[in-house]
Amino acid sequence: MRKKFSAFLALFLFSFLPLLAQDDLLGMLDGGPKKPEPVKATFKTTRLLNGHSVEQVASRHLDFRINHRFGLLNSGAAQFWGLDFARIRLGLEYGITDRLMVGIGRNNFGAKAFDGFLKYKLLQQTNTGSVPVSVSLLGTMATDVNKAQNRTSLTDRTTYVSQILIARKFSESFSLQLSPTFIHRNQVLDKSLRHDLFALGIGGRIKITKRTSFNVEYFYLFDPKKASDQPIVNNLSLGFDIETGGHVFQLHFTNSIGLIEKDFIAGTTQKWDKGQISYGFNVSRTFSFR
Repeated sequence: MRKKFSAFLALFLFSFLPLLAQDDLLGMLDGGPKKPEPVKATFKTTRLLNGHSVEQVASRHLDFRINHRFGLLNSGAAQFWGLDFARIRLGLEYGITDRLMVGIGRNNFGAKAFDGFLKYKLLQQTNTGSVPVSVSLLGTMATDVNKAQNRTSLTDRTTYVSQILIARKFSESFSLQLSPTFIHRNQVLDKSLRHDLFALGIGGRIKITKRTSFNVEYFYLFDPKKASDQPIVNNLSLGFDIETGGHVFQLHFTNSIGLIEKDFIAGTTQKWDKGQISYGFNVSRTFSFR
């Protein structure tokens, strides 16, 4: 299964090498020195699909987000092919500055959790190549509401996730991001499981029209057998971004119904090749306080 996903990602990347080469040639023909300016709109919104992108909420702007996941498509007519099942996260995200944002959220998946995060834009890609990539630092914290066996305190039920988000906009049509990830769980239910987990995310965006794009996102979890007593698989999501004024709609298919990092990176059990796929969407509405 991993070999199939690796082959898929390689095909996805190499399919766009001619496009990147074409853009480089056009840049050479333009000629003349350019003033370094920040590259904008590497992605449409602060999320690639499930995971964060390098994008920030602008200073003194508030982003209200609704993340929704239905059930499994292979659940059949009795469950209306997953539409009878619902998982939802409501979130508020605010830009303190153009480089620093903060967010809070609440979701009803699994043990149900309150979560919060800080994201800081460390580097911003420039059009001259003096800064070749954008880099953001992300730190999240999530605390389960429901108590589980041997996890009686809020501290025990808290998980921390740290990510370095590294992205490059190669052209107006193609952007790519890598997301090295570290997960720390204060307590695990089995001594054979690890408190600390590592993963690597990769994702990309292909622009279709001025307001739509196709996105793909994949998280590879190292040593998944130490993550849970259930068989854990890697999360793969495919979807579309649709921008309409102040709204961004993200429609996608994924093998995870988890809504925050600790769940969709280290808690995915559904398999694409078994038809265990969920339909989901994210809705983002931004308000300005400038």
